[in-house]
Amino acid sequence: MLSIFLIALSLAMDAFAVSVSTGISVPGFGVRQAARIGAWCGAFQFLMPLTGWFLGTSVKSYIEFIDHWIAFGLLAFIGGNMIREALSGGQEEGMADLSVRRLFLLALATSIDALAVGVTMAFMDVPVLLSAAVIGVVAFVLSMLGGLLGRKLGQLFQRRATLLGGLVLVGIGVKILAEHLLGS
Repeated sequence: MLSIFLIALSLAMDAFAVSVSTGISVPGFGVRQAARIGAWCGAFQFLMPLTGWFLGTSVKSYIEFIDHWIAFGLLAFIGGNMIREALSGGQEEGMADLSVRRLFLLALATSIDALAVGVTMAFMDVPVLLSAAVIGVVAFVLSMLGGLLGRKLGQLFQRRATLLGGLVLVGIGVKILAEHLLGS
């Protein structure tokens, strides 16, 4: 159980960082919005290991080949738009909000590694449903806390908050890509 919890923590770190960034950049971010981003990230972190477990070894090589590129692309797109928005001085509609599209992209980008973890669970003697539930709950809690922390940081640094949020998202994408390409 301790191993599952530690895996859940490591998988939730990207969702936590993205939630901090979102809390910084979304105007009017509060507890309700934190619960929304937590629910999206938690649900994806729950579903992806289950999906990976069902897929098993048949697609493992394909997932490992592209997962980091997909995550990088999604985060670079969202973060790049936030940076452009901050530098242009205005808010482009749909970028600094919690639309279903944005929540879907953020949750997907931060949960792709959980899919690969699910594939490895297919070869281990672990209770996959319990493992996925722990992963989902941890992601929910950390994402919600991250969003609320981001809100506080956004209140302190209002003028540069969107730029910082965008840079964080692009940085997370680069980190994911570098980890996979460098094999760490």
